Amino acid sequence: MSYEVLILRRAQRELAELPSEAYQRVKEAILNLANQPRPRGSRKLSGREGWRIRVGNYRVVYEIDDTQQTITILHVGHRRDVYRS
Repeated sequence: MSYEVLILRRAQRELAELPSEAYQRVKEAILNLANQPRPRGSRKLSGREGWRIRVGNYRVVYEIDDTQQTITILHVGHRRDVYRS
């Protein structure tokens, strides 16, 4: 059971701005979400809709739609910045 991963344009820009070593690790983590949308260590966000995974000091915020089997990446960034609106 594989999910389709969609990345918002804003998240694509945030991902492209990451340092190269972090970019590779975050990209791998995002691709792994297709096979396991709720990996060990993922958390449901309390202040808003969505889930998050940690990749070192970086966070990936995403939404899961189980009926359509899609994952939408909303934000990618450093942990100090990613939760701000």
